[in-house]
Amino acid sequence: MSPSGEPEDHPRMESLYGSSASLTSKRYSSSEPAESQKAQQNEEEGFYTACRAAYLTVFKSSLEPITDKQQLCTVLQRAGLNPSNRTLGKYWTAKTKELNFDDFYTIMKREKPAAKTELLKAFRKMDPANKGYILHDDLYKILTTKGEKMSAEEVSAVLRLADVNSAGKLDYNKFCNTFFTTCDQCSKMAAEKLNANNRAKRQQFGSQIETSPERSASPRIPRDGDTTPRKADSKSSRPSSARNYKATMSTVINMGPSSARNPKVLQPSNLQDWQNAVSKGCFFLEDTNIVSHHYKLQVSLKSTVYLTVKPLNLSKAEGKSSPWMSVDTALCILKDSDGKGDPQLISFTDVRNKEAYVWKGELGVGTYTLIPFTTGCRLTKKKKTVAKEARLIYRDDNEDLALTPEFRSALSDIFDIIDLDGNGSLSLEEYNFFELRTSGEKCDEDAWDVCRENFETKKNELTKKGFMDLNLMEANDREGDPSDLWVTLQSMGFNKALELTEACPFLIEVYAEKCKPRLNIANLESSSRQLQKLICKSVIAKGEATPMEGYDSVIIFTYKNDTRITSVIENKTEKKIMMQVNNEQSKNCISSRGLSVFAVEVPPKSCAVSQHIMAVNERQEWLYNCIQSVLG
Repeated sequence: MSPSGEPEDHPRMESLYGSSASLTSKRYSSSEPAESQKAQQNEEEGFYTACRAAYLTVFKSSLEPITDKQQLCTVLQRAGLNPSNRTLGKYWTAKTKELNFDDFYTIMKREKPAAKTELLKAFRKMDPANKGYILHDDLYKILTTKGEKMSAEEVSAVLRLADVNSAGKLDYNKFCNTFFTTCDQCSKMAAEKLNANNRAKRQQFGSQIETSPERSASPRIPRDGDTTPRKADSKSSRPSSARNYKATMSTVINMGPSSARNPKVLQPSNLQDWQNAVSKGCFFLEDTNIVSHHYKLQVSLKSTVYLTVKPLNLSKAEGKSSPWMSVDTALCILKDSDGKGDPQLISFTDVRNKEAYVWKGELGVGTYTLIPFTTGCRLTKKKKTVAKEARLIYRDDNEDLALTPEFRSALSDIFDIIDLDGNGSLSLEEYNFFELRTSGEKCDEDAWDVCRENFETKKNELTKKGFMDLNLMEANDREGDPSDLWVTLQSMGFNKALELTEACPFLIEVYAEKCKPRLNIANLESSSRQLQKLICKSVIAKGEATPMEGYDSVIIFTYKNDTRITSVIENKTEKKIMMQVNNEQSKNCISSRGLSVFAVEVPPKSCAVSQHIMAVNERQEWLYNCIQSVLG
């Protein structure tokens, strides 16, 4: 404890148990018992509250951003984590200017703290004789050379702890007790500060962007009002329950089944004569955040362009589709400004043709940015109990390690996903996108040369066989321990049953009538903030605007196309507002928020995406009946 009475920021021991914690915050399906759903929601609520409490021990408000790496380290420590430099580097890069509460919450969901049993297990591996202590020299050597290496200063900080060190030995049982006691003290003090601050207590939600967590902490609107669906396509009204809030309005939209619609198919009749460029990519789900490849499109002549994006079917069985084929995909098209301001929004691929979303229009000479987008309605975390963890490796008749058929199948799918140009082999650039996703680091030219010398290549690119052998070598390096292999698999979206549940591969095709388009991958990252702004801009430009009755400074914009409805809240006031959103009267609908009732916090003089809505069953009619209320 520090002299001020607050728990001291404890030294990092992450390298002892790794930073490969599995992704959490999975939701129960509607078919599971209500008790299980309630227990899961309570657990998530408690975790969210603890995160807010920790954040507010460092910042005055959840709207105040993190502005440097040291602040990020401090607030993570106050929340019970011990981030390594490598972990901090994943979230605070050279391009990072600030992170908000939602970013912090997402990091907390990803970087799960180790359990006491895990930490003790890691120590006991260093103490095979079970003496209860580790010599300082041995500990120093292990922590500075193995796993996620610690610096000499960090190890020295551990060895200087008086209560757990004596005569050149670390009593690791005492260390673990001290470590987790300090974590508990941090959490309790943070909760006490939150409860003591009435103003903070009323702030039940962090600054709301599309990727932020949703929680329902406000009383729900009673069902005693008139909730009969209207025949009109869209209707706004003020229900009788509005007396509980500053202002309330409802929006009702009836949507027909997809089979009853006649979508505009924009495909040119002579498309086969146009020149084209093709690339794969993938959405990766990280809790409520989505990471994807981004692209640069170069057009050398003014031309009509036809763009399509659709999920990529990896199923090897004829007539069978991959489970993610129902995920909605889209592209945001931006005209680069050449350093003279922000990129110009051209359009989104809003028109659907079967599983593809398409756009046709004229593009002038220049460079364009293509940002893939999915609403999150269908690419969401699902609670699924895996009965048995899949085996990745085994020993053959010669006692040599080998990859199981199931693991080889998963690696084959991964290879097909990261083979972005589809030529059957991996270039260094393609392999590095895979490395950035799974380890956060790139493979340099020297390491790539070694890789090509030891594994099968074709025209200086790694073949699928070479990729398989590379993973087998990693298994041998770990003497059969599959932990690192599971880190790779989970980073690529696989669960413990080797099912691809938290990723959606996609395919982009660009056709140009008068020139050869060039399509290159620019990066692999989250673009939540940028997409938030672009979606708001697009919906405000194309959607229906409805000021809230009696609260004209708050405007709800609603935009619909053939497959989805998007709602944006604009706050013109000088103060932030808290909006409760209630979808309980909707039918056959799924929200990108994952909850029927949630809240959105909108900062002053700004706007925020409230939600995206899609049909659960597209072959049936669906009703969007949303009640939105400004909380007092």
